[in-house]
Amino acid sequence: MRQIIASLDLGSGKIKLVVAELKEEGLNVLCAIDEDSRGIQNGEIIEVDDTVYAIKKLLKREEDLLGIKITKVIVNISEQNVSYKIGEASIIVRETETEILASDIVRVLQTSVKGNIDRDFDLITVVPVMFKVDDRKTRIPRGFKGRSLSVKSVIITAPKRDIYMSAKVLEKCGLEVVDIMTSSIGSYFAHKNETTDTQTGIIIDCGYETIDVSAVNKGIVINTTVFPMGGKNIDSDISYVYKLTDEQSKALKEDLALAHKKNASSYEKESLVNTNGEKIIVNQAELSEIVMSRCHEMLNKAKNEINYLTKKEISYIIITGGLTELKDFSIEVESIFGRLANVGKIQIVGARDNKYAACIGMIKYFDSKLRLRDKEYSVINADDEEILSGIGDKKSSGESILGKVFGIFFDN
Repeated sequence: MRQIIASLDLGSGKIKLVVAELKEEGLNVLCAIDEDSRGIQNGEIIEVDDTVYAIKKLLKREEDLLGIKITKVIVNISEQNVSYKIGEASIIVRETETEILASDIVRVLQTSVKGNIDRDFDLITVVPVMFKVDDRKTRIPRGFKGRSLSVKSVIITAPKRDIYMSAKVLEKCGLEVVDIMTSSIGSYFAHKNETTDTQTGIIIDCGYETIDVSAVNKGIVINTTVFPMGGKNIDSDISYVYKLTDEQSKALKEDLALAHKKNASSYEKESLVNTNGEKIIVNQAELSEIVMSRCHEMLNKAKNEINYLTKKEISYIIITGGLTELKDFSIEVESIFGRLANVGKIQIVGARDNKYAACIGMIKYFDSKLRLRDKEYSVINADDEEILSGIGDKKSSGESILGKVFGIFFDN
């Protein structure tokens, strides 16, 4: 069975969709597309019908590209009100020493969650920090032999209202939820390596309306703060100075501006007609000063937030998100954080843009959950597999209704 997974990132500036195949050697991206967001503000859904419209446009484009209709997705949820708690549990596996099974892992994780979900909140995910089989510590206990199994976990919950809003939107789009997670988990898994999995670090996701700053301890997101700044502020600054429309400002930011003035040239120019009907000439050096000023403010704000997230020594800082695709953003990052920080790079063919980082990482995290549980899963059926393989005629799959979240750790 081909394992095809789809992830949906509900961002304030863009809604992103990635469809990828899980392979031993890594992800094979089949489709990575985006659509202008509607009805989402600061990462939260505020207008259901507008968001549904944008997602349906995105799904239509995906169907035109791949020839199959995606009806199941992993989705992220706003981190504005997310709660992190530590859970611990221990169970007796059998009366005599026996091999630890996937069902035992599920049971001990379920037990660690009990009593750790506040009223009006619901579970997003439970992340195992460390298991113990009798007295032996391990990250992956399956296959070990013992009588008892213990776990220390991070339990991530969100307000029921936020989860309900996402579920309502996806149901209207004919989508079933495969898994729910936070963008910070996705952002970390998109850029993680063997070194980061043993250290304490920071992930900074620079989006359109918000910046998420997350503390990561040995590969596990333990805390996140969100503040309302992002690419939209840069667009507003450009619009204010030059009296331009939002569309003109975005185009200038992406095509002409640099995030740091070091390499900016006054000879690089662009002519426009502003909202007053005046013809103006914008040069790169002047424009980059404006952009750099706002980037400087945002990154300094993120730097200050780190002290509130963790008191541990920071070994790395990874900056990601769509805003990091601004030219010379890495120069501005180094000017604020020094060499401790770097701009993450997605090296996967078909999605080499940091705006897809959360989507790519969500699929990678989902894969890690499957491996822990020793399961295989795909969001498509055998008929769709034939279409993706170039065999068979295009067939339409029926609309699906919102189902239960796929129980990677919980058998419902």
